[in-house]
Amino acid sequence: MAKRDYYEVLGVAKNASDDEIKKAYRKLAIKYHPDKNPDDKAAEEKFKEAAEAYEVLSNAEKKQRYDQFGHAGMSGAAGGGGYGGGGMNMDDIFSQFGDIFGGAFGFGGGGGGNGGGRRVNRGSNLRVKVKLNLNEIAHGVEKKIKVNKQVACGTCKGSGAKNNNYDTCKICNGSGVQTRVQQTILGAMRTQTTCSSCHGEGKIIKEKCGTCHGDGVVRGEEVISVNIPAGVAEGMQLSMNGKGNAAPRGGINGDLLILVEEEEHPELKRDGNNLIYHSFISFPEAALGTQVEIPTIDGKVKIKIDPGTPSGKILRLKGKGIPDINSYGKGDLLVDVNIHVPTNLSAEEKKMMEQLQDSKNFKPNPNKKEKSFFDRMKEYFE
Repeated sequence: MAKRDYYEVLGVAKNASDDEIKKAYRKLAIKYHPDKNPDDKAAEEKFKEAAEAYEVLSNAEKKQRYDQFGHAGMSGAAGGGGYGGGGMNMDDIFSQFGDIFGGAFGFGGGGGGNGGGRRVNRGSNLRVKVKLNLNEIAHGVEKKIKVNKQVACGTCKGSGAKNNNYDTCKICNGSGVQTRVQQTILGAMRTQTTCSSCHGEGKIIKEKCGTCHGDGVVRGEEVISVNIPAGVAEGMQLSMNGKGNAAPRGGINGDLLILVEEEEHPELKRDGNNLIYHSFISFPEAALGTQVEIPTIDGKVKIKIDPGTPSGKILRLKGKGIPDINSYGKGDLLVDVNIHVPTNLSAEEKKMMEQLQDSKNFKPNPNKKEKSFFDRMKEYFE
């Protein structure tokens, strides 16, 4: 089933401010919150859908990528994590966005929340580069990437504690925050700060794991399968949710950012979704007409050169370019016809050319201005 537009999900315009996006999400989150809709799968899906939309539209980088490429630039399930907001679970939602809910319906507490203000650790993001050739870009490709990163400790299952034994923090009583009341001329002022004893986690490790020494993470490798959609371009960045560094002591993993690098094709040059090929033919071939073999992404094809074809003529092979990443069709292959002028003529060839140069058909028209390749390309697109 196709995903709905994120702006449509939140019910905001594309030029909505950050505050408008936040307010719209909070309204939907309260409406569909699990505590208000127990055992209602439809409401739960609406809740997750709103959280996914908010995760993208509240992040300037992801929002810009979504505005430019739509779901194709953000999504494409791969290896258990989606691009952008895909694959979010209830723990992710409460831990990432619980701060905007306030106290309504037990936000931050019940329903799988973040334990009344406890800090949830988050792993750092990782960035990797993926080189793609033109064929892979044109058709899309699955790449397997070996990533060296922080992974959850196998001994303690990421908890950091030996035998998973914890004590509730006595300073904050497991809340993760310390509350202070201070008398001022305006009355009692209540402030909350992160607990200095447990650092916001609400619990204290009894005995640290001997493998990770209490961190819950160790260095390791993971082979991640990435589905690259067709039509990506140099410099485009894709994001896989939860495939970055593991978080200390069972928190939320960071994201894996995949930067696309495009390998140069030996014959075809890319211009947006179009491809350009410079073809060279001899003067007799241009005058008499011929057939030439042209490279395309899917193999060689033969095209006809009409008699009298001038140098610089642009021939179009429709649909032989790169597919648009938003599925708006394909670009074209533009063949720039160039006439090769020989530099070392034999005596016989020179004599033949001298005979031809007096012919009216071979004399240039002084009133006809020669155009550059770029001028001809401009006329083509106009």
